[in-house]
Amino acid sequence: MSKARFTVGPVLSFRGVSETGQWQVTALVGVAQGSAFPALVIEGRACAAPKVLLEHGKETILRYDLSCEQQAQERTVRFGAAQGGPQWEFSVPGRDYAPRMAYVSCNGFSDPSGMRKLVRPENAVWADLISNHDSTLRDAGYVLDKEQLWHEARIHDKGLKRFQLLLMGGDQIYFDSIWEDITALKKWVGLSRKEQLAFKVGVTLEREIESYYFGLYAKRWLPDTRRDWGQAKPNLDAADAMARIPTVMMWDDHDIFDGWGSYSPAMQHCELFQVMMRHARKAFWVFQLQHALDDLPPLQGLKRANVSQQDPQYEPIAWGTWLKGDRLALPLLDGQPGFSFGFHIGPVSLFVADLRTERSRTQVMGAATWAAMQAWLGTLRDGEPAHPGSKCQHLMFMSSVPVAHPKLSLAEGLLDTFGQDHVLDSNADDLKDHWSHGDHEGERKRLLESLTRIAEQRLLRVSIASGDVHVAAWGSCYRRDIPPTSNWAQIQQFTSSGVVHPSLIGVAERLFLQLLNHTASKVQSIDVQHCVEMMLFPGFNRYVMPSRNWLAFELDMGGEAGSKLWATWRCETEAGFSNHLQAVHPAQK
Repeated sequence: MSKARFTVGPVLSFRGVSETGQWQVTALVGVAQGSAFPALVIEGRACAAPKVLLEHGKETILRYDLSCEQQAQERTVRFGAAQGGPQWEFSVPGRDYAPRMAYVSCNGFSDPSGMRKLVRPENAVWADLISNHDSTLRDAGYVLDKEQLWHEARIHDKGLKRFQLLLMGGDQIYFDSIWEDITALKKWVGLSRKEQLAFKVGVTLEREIESYYFGLYAKRWLPDTRRDWGQAKPNLDAADAMARIPTVMMWDDHDIFDGWGSYSPAMQHCELFQVMMRHARKAFWVFQLQHALDDLPPLQGLKRANVSQQDPQYEPIAWGTWLKGDRLALPLLDGQPGFSFGFHIGPVSLFVADLRTERSRTQVMGAATWAAMQAWLGTLRDGEPAHPGSKCQHLMFMSSVPVAHPKLSLAEGLLDTFGQDHVLDSNADDLKDHWSHGDHEGERKRLLESLTRIAEQRLLRVSIASGDVHVAAWGSCYRRDIPPTSNWAQIQQFTSSGVVHPSLIGVAERLFLQLLNHTASKVQSIDVQHCVEMMLFPGFNRYVMPSRNWLAFELDMGGEAGSKLWATWRCETEAGFSNHLQAVHPAQK
């Protein structure tokens, strides 16, 4: 196999640490239907036969097992196609060590015209992330700054790779183009609201919608225009990153279509929206969560009388039973209808929240999901005498939309009054998506109470990783009834977006940016205990940084007092990239 004949992939996915100490990783690969399955090798040994996830059209989607042993110290492992085919490497952390993580969101464009706003190439931010991850992939003229030199000595000079996980917090793919590319949907946009709600989806249109959701992943994640995988020099784009760093993905609205969950109840429940959601869910299950399509149970409406139609109510799914035959299944939380899951990895725990499956204008997560999340928080580890590194010191909560963000009450009121259910106008749904919107304040209060309670009980720090809003920002959620020295009561939020989507750089967007900065200066009182406050962005003297960016999370693995978590934004500038650092200190009473 002289060169890869993949239609998509390899896309690495992290599946957790097994009870026997295996660092579990899978690779999604697409091949032309009817062709022989590629033979992959990991550390010189042949991989087992792949699991077929999907057969659709002219394509077969496969999942390979690349799991390997965690050792006392971190190491780099090599995998790839056998018999001289292309090869890649990924990094495995040492046992009881926290993984070094990169975070990105908004990997695309909601409107192709946005590409004209970019001052640098579309994949410039991806190229910078990959160059920071793997020193062997840098251009000859790549110049290191003083912050990067610090990582050279402890990582790259030892022949190691910087990141062990790539957290992708939403909008990994943009499906908004479906409204233009499918003729029947383009016509639907021009119908009256009454006609839209009454629109029936025929068999032919449903097949076209299904093919679009499955087919766009290959086009966007491994474009036909890219060169062969066997080339001497990689492209340094999203495909390159996902082939080299195991991913942890959760969807947001654009992985379905813009604003999903924030339209009126009538529009959310119309036949067309339900059909599109059903097929977006299937595609997400296969391509982002790397599960076999046959293993996806349907969403079932809650069988209970007098249930409000304002918010979607679904029967919980017993994921542990449903997926018990898949050894590499994600640890989806039992008793929820959505896809929330979590990992415990040495001194770090990572909770990945599904904020879309049950979303409505007045709901972010349903009651069963809240209960499942509370149960999972109860599994955070206190540590074992033989393995002191196993105590959870930092909980990372992935929230696709920010918990801490400037609150635009006037704009909310205007859009609530005049906003329309229009799929090509995202202004109203963008505000309704936020935890800070008035309709979601109750759930935001509940979330902060849950996170600060577990922080106090286990004496740990909670941080939130978020994206969606096309700026870099730093926020703080805290208990004002607790002394500042008890830092467990302070939750830091790190917002990073987008890795491809342009930031607020147009004339109208600059005016909106001024409004954001003005509003951000005001502390938001959630209740008598909890406050949310936007902090001046490190090294910028404004509250939001209008720049494409990515984010690094790294523990310094300190002594008896615990480990400090460093968050480092890399923000795009016209000349290159700037570094912006913030630390989360170990918890203290």
